[in-house]
Amino acid sequence: MTYEDVMAVLETSDCLYTDAEVTVQLDKLAQLISQNHQKSCPVLLCVMTGALIPLGHLLTRLHFPLELDYVHATRYRGDIRGGDIHWKVKPSVSLEGREVIVVDDILDEGHTLAAIVEFCKNAGASAVFSAVLVEKVHSRKHGIEADYVGLQIEDRYVFGFGMDYKGWLRNINGIYAVKGL
Repeated sequence: MTYEDVMAVLETSDCLYTDAEVTVQLDKLAQLISQNHQKSCPVLLCVMTGALIPLGHLLTRLHFPLELDYVHATRYRGDIRGGDIHWKVKPSVSLEGREVIVVDDILDEGHTLAAIVEFCKNAGASAVFSAVLVEKVHSRKHGIEADYVGLQIEDRYVFGFGMDYKGWLRNINGIYAVKGL
């Protein structure tokens, strides 16, 4: 994509949530996670690359002992349609006997999140929870619900605050929906 292509997408997209609205939800997520996990010294697993930005903001709001690691499993690989799950990186810390909170940018159909949660359970985690900044509202979920949800959106292709459009626009403050997709 060229600069002009990317800017055309940005300029014609609908803002669903402003940066201020996202910030309010991150505060609420942090409060809930703190109430429920502050004494468990959990492992927070960042689902790369999308959760990098939301987790970065969430971490500054969590004031209790935790360990941070990441996993890189994706279905999109720069495309706008998901395929098979491709594992790039698995966690480096032991999950055996640990409480794990998997943090992702978006819960759409749930394939990736379900696979990561299952991986954590098989790795011996004592409990696995999931937190997503955004959940799409539709009936195509594959048997998984997030334990913590920041925002719900209609079933549209979204970008910003960690979510991308063809590899671009993750860094945009707020959450936007592409027109026509």
